[in-house]
Amino acid sequence: MTETETYLSRHLVVELEEAIASARVVNLIGPRQVGKTTLVRDLFGHGRFITLDDAAVLSAIEVDPEGQLASLMQDLGQAPLIIDEAQRSKKLALAIKRVVDTDRRKGQFVLTGSSNIFTTTDVADSLAGRMRTLKLWPLSVAEIKSAPVSRLVDWSMQKDPNLGQISDPEPLARSEYIDLILAGGFPETRTLPLRSRQRGYRDYIDAVVERDVADIMPVRKPDALRILIDQMAARSAQEINTSELAKLTKLQRVTVDQYLDILMRLSMLTKLGAWTSGEGKREIKQPKYHFVDSGIACALRRFTDATFAIDNMPQTLGGLLESFVVGELQRALPMQEADYRLYHWRSAEQREIDILIDGGNHLVNVEVKSSASVSSDDFKHLKWFAKDGPGRTKTCKGIVFYLGQEKLSFGDGNYALPVSALWSQVAL
Repeated sequence: MTETETYLSRHLVVELEEAIASARVVNLIGPRQVGKTTLVRDLFGHGRFITLDDAAVLSAIEVDPEGQLASLMQDLGQAPLIIDEAQRSKKLALAIKRVVDTDRRKGQFVLTGSSNIFTTTDVADSLAGRMRTLKLWPLSVAEIKSAPVSRLVDWSMQKDPNLGQISDPEPLARSEYIDLILAGGFPETRTLPLRSRQRGYRDYIDAVVERDVADIMPVRKPDALRILIDQMAARSAQEINTSELAKLTKLQRVTVDQYLDILMRLSMLTKLGAWTSGEGKREIKQPKYHFVDSGIACALRRFTDATFAIDNMPQTLGGLLESFVVGELQRALPMQEADYRLYHWRSAEQREIDILIDGGNHLVNVEVKSSASVSSDDFKHLKWFAKDGPGRTKTCKGIVFYLGQEKLSFGDGNYALPVSALWSQVAL
């Protein structure tokens, strides 16, 4: 059976099952076409399913939301009411709040959508403790390869991580990493031939701009938003100067900020805030943005494997690989034993850390290198940060992900790992 003929199981299933058992409302958000509907139908096949993509159903909900919900939930018993594309309705959130205010039963509603419908503060606050919001990202490589969820972050947060706990990473050549980056993680699109795939991804962006954006906010200049998306694809893994973007897109800076917020709410972009030590008069505070899916970023830039050849633009691989690593970490975070946050860090003296994983008093500092070799010089910022920099009062580990094949220790809690270690099995 080929990948397109079989259902790829998602690691978020365990989190979803726990959520449905502990909350009255489960809100599953994520990009369109990422597999949300397939996942909830597979997991909650015993519930009643409706989609607000159906104009008649949406119209009925808008006219009488509470009455329609009461009718749809009649005779459901313990099964959930599953509402697909929930963000299409402006009245659904308040109606659901009123239902669960009076009915304490767990697992009444499972909602899916490209954005969160519970955005007004009063509704969101009143549902605290009654609702779980989960995000389904594009497929991780571990999911594509039907491997267990990555536990590498938990591994790195140990007092004394042991490289022997990580099974031998998959030996991949540079070209095979590039193939993964070009493919992206959207279940149906990623398996198409390159030309069809990239057309599909560009059509996907058009659909997001034309349909999903309007569910969040009316956009007066959709062409300018499309240009902004292209600009962000070219700037993945960079700190963003919104004033510069405003000039390029001929938009006001406040509008650029609004559009970036929309793209994050639609899970097209992810933002790593700048980690600050509290003592940092000379720490840079600008966030770094990453395109969520490397396949879409490559399609928008019309990149192929030839783009990364030594006689073309091999330097473009660096930012895409960093965003790819951020994506793999982000997809695995909900399944780790503790809650961790992702940041980046840079000082005014140009010392920087690509990804900083914050576990409270324990930090894991990550560099991403798009070459097959690694040396002690690649750890200079990580070691300075831990010994003499803002990490000196915390427990710090350092990881350099690279395109080689060996797991290596560089002393003082610093390790070089192949990027493919992100989907290796880890024994804890």
